[in-house]
Amino acid sequence: MTQNLLSLDEALDRLLKSAVPVAEVESIDTLDCVGRVLAAPIVSGLDVPPLDNSFMDGYAVATPDVTEKGATLQIAQRIPAGSVGHQLARGTAARIFTGAPVPTGADAVVMQELCDAKGDTVVINHVPHEGEWITRRGADIQAGAEVLAAGTRLRAQETGLAASVGAARVPVYRRLRVALFSTGSELIMPGDPLPAGAIYNSNRFLLRGLLASLGCEVRDFGIVRDDLRATQDVLRQAAVESDLIITSGGVSAGEEDHVKPAVQAVGELKMWKIALKPGKPLAYGHVRNEGTGAAFIGLPGNPVSAFVTFVVVVRPFILRLQGAKSVAPYSEQRIADFDLPKVDPRREFLRAKVNEAGLLQLFPNQSSAVLTSTVWADGLIDNPPANPIRRGDSVRFLPFHGLLY
Repeated sequence: MTQNLLSLDEALDRLLKSAVPVAEVESIDTLDCVGRVLAAPIVSGLDVPPLDNSFMDGYAVATPDVTEKGATLQIAQRIPAGSVGHQLARGTAARIFTGAPVPTGADAVVMQELCDAKGDTVVINHVPHEGEWITRRGADIQAGAEVLAAGTRLRAQETGLAASVGAARVPVYRRLRVALFSTGSELIMPGDPLPAGAIYNSNRFLLRGLLASLGCEVRDFGIVRDDLRATQDVLRQAAVESDLIITSGGVSAGEEDHVKPAVQAVGELKMWKIALKPGKPLAYGHVRNEGTGAAFIGLPGNPVSAFVTFVVVVRPFILRLQGAKSVAPYSEQRIADFDLPKVDPRREFLRAKVNEAGLLQLFPNQSSAVLTSTVWADGLIDNPPANPIRRGDSVRFLPFHGLLY
């Protein structure tokens, strides 16, 4: 059954090798760069922290002045965060607050809970060691260090890191332009009357949401009826000023499946079946129009198949087109709380949920038409071909939080 099908790994390898990342770079405000891909490294021009600073609220002291508990020192200065004190005289202490620079002459900070302030003096009830509760200059980042590499997809923590070294603007690749349409004469938009034999077009909403979560600019061409000429026309329009065209439906071998021949007529189709469940009918190719062109991926029409093939296959391809270096999904090992004796020769992605015991529970209906399973589930079990699962087995789990952004 699978001898003429590409394995998922082979399909991904071909896709990623064919991906040509966008080349245009723009400089944007660091406040607005979450989800974008860094086009050049961020190098720090300063040490972080820029000076030795206090890790605690307390008192900065010179350790030779506190050789035993109960030493009494004069409080000579007060140093809040954002200010710089003066040199600490011997026999004195500085009231200091978290993040404030440690004054010259002090070599330790004693936390306030171990001190007893009385007027302008303080009793130190602890013998500190040199460097205690001091964060050294450059302990986090040293000047000249590369803090973020080109090809990094920026999350909130990366934007915070860029800001910490003073980067007000960052160079990122422009947003990926993705054209989208659904095929099928049976498709109706929500809000319209539903004739007999028609269904509401859930894939349009599903795929637009997934593309938005990846930061793409979406050009939505709506619904294309089951007609070869109409499909060709929309493909040609979509190829103009788009980097990628994504369709759903029409990629099987039926008489009313026109996407495959339409792509072949206006471009080329390089592969279209992979050993994946759900999602075997998946097309990849290229569409041309008057000197311009766009990569093409045709997803199956069943909503769960479209969802799974997008997060497993299309997502890494899009990330690579965006210029991201790392495209593999986050995964973890979890224990199955179910039996799956029936095996499939294809690699399966099973909808599953983490129960209160931290074990994986399987959605009872794994049909590719049951979209409720994707809402119920916390992620997908990546099950190898022909692999039965027994309760207590360790399985590879792909949480949705690592697949949907």
